[in-house]
Amino acid sequence: MRLFVSVDLPDDLAEPVADLQEEFADASGLNFTDPEQAHVTVKFLGDVEEDRLPALRRELAAAVADAGVDPFTARYGGLGVFPSLEYISVVWFGVEEGGAELTRLHEAVEERTTAMGFEPESHDFTPHVTLARMEHAGGKERVQELVRERDPTIGETRVDELRLTESTLTPDGPEYATVERFSLE
Repeated sequence: MRLFVSVDLPDDLAEPVADLQEEFADASGLNFTDPEQAHVTVKFLGDVEEDRLPALRRELAAAVADAGVDPFTARYGGLGVFPSLEYISVVWFGVEEGGAELTRLHEAVEERTTAMGFEPESHDFTPHVTLARMEHAGGKERVQELVRERDPTIGETRVDELRLTESTLTPDGPEYATVERFSLE
């Protein structure tokens, strides 16, 4: 099973995400994510043997308890890219409010999962939602222009859970299914 830990955006934010993606429509080389599957990845776990699920569930529940994060409001907006404006591989929008809580959750999940033998993150955690991946640099200048000039607001939502999510890769893009929910309450 290919798994990750996420905070999912609610259905009512899919339209603002799609509207923002539309602004990038004339930038060639972008492969857009499904707005209805928009999420903040707290930790990517990769391929996980099914027999590890019970221990993983216990450790994720403990990580949520360790983080001590109560339900909170997350506000989404702004634009950014990874790794840099000169070499763009991912276009994203950020977390304008709630980033500290997401970072605490990430750190607790990271500690528990690396203790289980999962690979540690190779970069600092930046709470974000992926809009698109850049397959080639044909539209790089348009992306650079939009990232420099636009400061969109996507919306806000109440975050009250983390999800363990399975990602199944298909020719039409990834399909996500919730394996487990971990309440912050």
